[in-house]
Amino acid sequence: MLYWLSEILDINILGYITIRAGISFFLALFFTLYLMPVFIRWAQRTSSVQPINELAPERHKEKSKTPTMGGIVFIGATILASLISIKFTNIYALGSILTLGLFAIIGFQDDFAKIRKNENLAGLKARTKLIFQVVSALIITSFLYFFADFSTDLYMPFVKNPIFDMGIYAIALWVIVMIATSNAVNLTDGLDGLATVPSIVALTSFSIIIYITGNTTISSYLLMPNINIGEVAIVSSALIGALTGFLWYNCHPAEVFMGDSGSLTIGAFLGYLAIISKSEILLILIGSIFVIETLSVILQVGSYKLRKKRVFLMAPIHHHFEMKQWAENKIIVRFWIIAILSNIIALISLKIR
Repeated sequence: MLYWLSEILDINILGYITIRAGISFFLALFFTLYLMPVFIRWAQRTSSVQPINELAPERHKEKSKTPTMGGIVFIGATILASLISIKFTNIYALGSILTLGLFAIIGFQDDFAKIRKNENLAGLKARTKLIFQVVSALIITSFLYFFADFSTDLYMPFVKNPIFDMGIYAIALWVIVMIATSNAVNLTDGLDGLATVPSIVALTSFSIIIYITGNTTISSYLLMPNINIGEVAIVSSALIGALTGFLWYNCHPAEVFMGDSGSLTIGAFLGYLAIISKSEILLILIGSIFVIETLSVILQVGSYKLRKKRVFLMAPIHHHFEMKQWAENKIIVRFWIIAILSNIIALISLKIR
């Protein structure tokens, strides 16, 4: 809408991606700050609260009355702010909206099932959820491959030229990237604000990379691919604003949890950003906390199945530190620091090619 106004009313300033990204940030922030208290009151009134896993550390029992499914609010705020700010003719921006919508629906179904049955493990069955994720990821990646005429070259950090052309097999990699990232963020969302800040940091890094990739001059200077994806930075900026507003209520002690409707969607969106910015491998560094959390679960399960021994006191790894009696704030802030440092390294790598 803003881009349309810039052309109709000849308001040149609204034509700039940076200006509209800033506007989308503050719109999503405002929408979230305004709507979240309304949602919290509704959730408390309807007992839409977080069911706690019986195996979770004892201190989690006190969170059993905390409203969940807050992701619906900040994802909705992101989509609304984005629709106001983006240029609708940009196919990649439309793909980002599609990603947010499809995965939010999956997360909502999972959250709603848990709330209805009042049991943490009573959401969608793992196989059913995976099928929904695969189908959604296939829709999005096929959209990129067949309709956006998107390059299938694979790039690697510190290397200025693509390694090779994946061809149609790129769809398989892209689907794996989206699903893996979606579930990784979901695993990380176990403490107040733990997944929120690393997500904001990762989105900030991707917003910078996407803006550079969409800018012919800067991308040429940094020897990066040039793709018309700059408009997606506006959607990413909106999600940063929405998550900032959500953090106001999600910081310890949390007044609301994002639920799967938030975590699954954020992860899928990060995967989408990695794909369109040709940063599939760099995503490992940008999403370092999510990778660490996922690896801790893989190591724990694998070790127990093979050796009947556990590597950690409890997985994901943030629960391990809880079992070691670390204060929740200490775990959260230290994980935030790791996320910030790894993203700084990721951004530095853009120049070293």
